[in-house]
Amino acid sequence: MLLNNLKNKIPAPFRILLTLYVASIAIFTAFRLILFATEFNHVNSVPQSERFFVFMNAFVMGLRFDIVVTGYIAILPAFLLFLFYQINLINSLTLSIIKTYVVVLFSVAFIICGIDLTYFHHFFSRFTDAGLQWADNTEFMFSMIFQEFDYWWVIFPIVVSIVLFIILLNKWVFTKRHTNQPIVFTTKSRLISILFSLICLLFIFIGIRGRFESKSPIRVGTAYFSNYAFPNQLGLNPVFTFLRSYLDAKKDQSDKIQLISDEIALSNTQIYLNRVGNKLAPLAKEIVPDSTNSNPPNVVLILMESMSSAKMSRFGNPDQLTPFLDSIAQIGFSFDNFYSTGTHTFNGIFSTLFSYPALFSKHPMKGVEIPKFNGIASVLKQHGYTTTYFTTHDDQFDNVGGFLRGNDYEQIISKEHYPSDQVKSTLGVPDDYLFEFAIPKLNDLHKKNQPFFVAMMTASDHGPYVIPEYFKPKQSDVKKQIVEYADWSLKKFIDLATPQPWFNNTLFVFVADHGAYMDAKYDVPLSYNHVPFIIYSPNLIKEGKSFDAFGSQTDVFPTLMNLIQLPYINNTLGVDLFTEKRPYAYFCNDDKLAVIDNEFLFIYRKNAEKSLYKHRENSVVDYIKQFPNKADSMQNYAISQMQAAQYLIEKKLTNTTKDVTFE
Repeated sequence: MLLNNLKNKIPAPFRILLTLYVASIAIFTAFRLILFATEFNHVNSVPQSERFFVFMNAFVMGLRFDIVVTGYIAILPAFLLFLFYQINLINSLTLSIIKTYVVVLFSVAFIICGIDLTYFHHFFSRFTDAGLQWADNTEFMFSMIFQEFDYWWVIFPIVVSIVLFIILLNKWVFTKRHTNQPIVFTTKSRLISILFSLICLLFIFIGIRGRFESKSPIRVGTAYFSNYAFPNQLGLNPVFTFLRSYLDAKKDQSDKIQLISDEIALSNTQIYLNRVGNKLAPLAKEIVPDSTNSNPPNVVLILMESMSSAKMSRFGNPDQLTPFLDSIAQIGFSFDNFYSTGTHTFNGIFSTLFSYPALFSKHPMKGVEIPKFNGIASVLKQHGYTTTYFTTHDDQFDNVGGFLRGNDYEQIISKEHYPSDQVKSTLGVPDDYLFEFAIPKLNDLHKKNQPFFVAMMTASDHGPYVIPEYFKPKQSDVKKQIVEYADWSLKKFIDLATPQPWFNNTLFVFVADHGAYMDAKYDVPLSYNHVPFIIYSPNLIKEGKSFDAFGSQTDVFPTLMNLIQLPYINNTLGVDLFTEKRPYAYFCNDDKLAVIDNEFLFIYRKNAEKSLYKHRENSVVDYIKQFPNKADSMQNYAISQMQAAQYLIEKKLTNTTKDVTFE
């Protein structure tokens, strides 16, 4: 009774806003608790002595970000409520309009929070606009989601949160008591009402800023309060990270890397890569082998879905998941400090086949105009090779098919070519069937009496996981079983290829499109980018050897050309890892850039502070103040090359080799 009397004395706008804030923040907190529970294994990354304090701070930080998001949604309803209150227009119609606005926007916010649960589990990153990379292929996206429980279970908390929110609004906020008789203001009461309204709006505005500092409002970097990646990420609100990244991407120059001038970037890159070139191709370099190969080898390049080095025994995994890859690494050429340029399949395809780096979250293959690159297929085609690309599913996903066709891939084998009964999920056929299907196709290519270049993109090690009944895994965890199956499929392919007439003169190249999230030491998980790069050919490689020089997917093409022994012009950002050395490898994780050497890991965050860690010591101490010169060196190395790549793409200089002259 007392509570009801107190509520009735509080003017309607204030009651509505207070209840709205409490309800929305409670639901945002519930999603954060679900994330905390589902990712609880990362709690151990924080020392036990600091654990309570660190995670308490993470939830307090989360409250700050939740207030920011709620404030952005509530600011317009708040203004209208205060205005309508002053002019006696709070009635069923005006409240219905405000209610619809609030329900729609908060429902979208809760949907984003639900999506974030599975997005974080896959990428160890809060939801950003990078999650929209699939939005142009909604049928593919939703098919994949609903075929894998790891993706669609979040529907339940989304539905529950929206239903509870609407019930709360109907019961406590938008009720008949808010549409009672018009209020008669005295001069004093109106002044007090206006004053309280302005104070309330001021508090909402302060909540939106998230900080009292005048120079800068709350940013993603504000959440980085500790040395531990998981609690730092936990404090963020995915609605904030999504909208912030989306708005940044919409700004005219937001996608552009402009930390230095293009002239300095090109000059630095020429020095780093030992290039001279000219105005038409500033990074071009003519490569002439000592002797030209009269019988150049075939090349079969397999891009392995999600094959992190951390899954291999060679790199310390105790579960014996990849016996085949581990065995061929011993007898082939294995590059053990090798990194994917990004964390998405389109990054891996683009960088491996065209030797250009990832440029943060920018999708390089989705433009209306398809640029021409001087990639491995184009160069080998000039030398008489046939060029083919295999994928397990629809080749239009990520615009891969169109992009590759525009860059000298003569044949694309995709879902439409496989028997319909072999297509087991939205990701198409299982890996081993892909390889089985490919063998007669490769035999046909061999019969043309031309060398062939074939790239294959596997997919099984990506949800929805489909493990054929005839494969019997040893592990009980499906995510380990699928790695066993992927490795077994690779062995099956080599077993099928061995008796073929083209086998002895073929280079088999194994590289991942990207790794997998298997560690949480840093907010750029190294397991997501540290990947194998193995060249296997028992007839052409007489003695196995491992290389510890740093490299990335951009280096696959020039490195292979060393073995193929044909002249070409290297107009890419890649180097030959047999003859050239990189001091660092660099790679992107959407809005973050990482640079690594044997001791240090440098992380550049577009919306937060930079950091420098001693990753070999597994240290989470930030050494950037102790070693500023090292951090600058690492940043300049990566940014110069990324900005040089950006310049060449923008100026359409990625294929200008015809008019290049060399002394």
